[in-house]
Amino acid sequence: MSQPVSVYAEMTPNPEVMKFVADRPLIEGTEQAEFTGKAECAGHSSLAEELFNFPFVVGIFISGNFVSITKDDTLGWEMIAMQMREYIQQWLSEHPVAVEKVPPAKAISDASAGAGAPDNSGSGASELVALNDSDIVPTEHDEAIAALLEEFVRPAVEADGGAIDFRAFVNGTVHVRLRGACAGCPSSTATLKDGIERLLTSKLDVVQSVVAST
Repeated sequence: MSQPVSVYAEMTPNPEVMKFVADRPLIEGTEQAEFTGKAECAGHSSLAEELFNFPFVVGIFISGNFVSITKDDTLGWEMIAMQMREYIQQWLSEHPVAVEKVPPAKAISDASAGAGAPDNSGSGASELVALNDSDIVPTEHDEAIAALLEEFVRPAVEADGGAIDFRAFVNGTVHVRLRGACAGCPSSTATLKDGIERLLTSKLDVVQSVVAST
């Protein structure tokens, strides 16, 4: 039976990403789900699977009560935002669950380099620093860094339709992974340097810089 649902569209700092906010949770608790193709959605999110049927959709990020959709450059949001909002609202009114099973976290290199992903080279988007999981060594500062990101940064980036994950602390540098609207966003460099880096260096003397890593 159909259940009334309210959905509104909200711009993000990334011009290729629109955030669609519902008046109910779309995923359990603090879990998050990211997809860069329809094949990845099978068994995980029926909503995401359906959204990839739109030919301009190249990425989907689900967190809390919102879904962020990344499009290609074939159409402007002014032409499709209303259609997407109405489609998502109708779909949610007919389906009680948007994410059936949370997928494993994707590496940002997978999420941003997939076929059809927007090319933000030269746009001011933050360059990625290569960091392999095998090279990550836990430190005594990890817990404090992660706590600061969780308390002060996560709410802000989620409000913009994205997410930030702490990856590692290496030789004075904090490595984070940007996802959703934050991945490939033209303003991500300013966010990292003027926001997150300033916060962490002011709170923790051992932190010298913050970078986005693969």
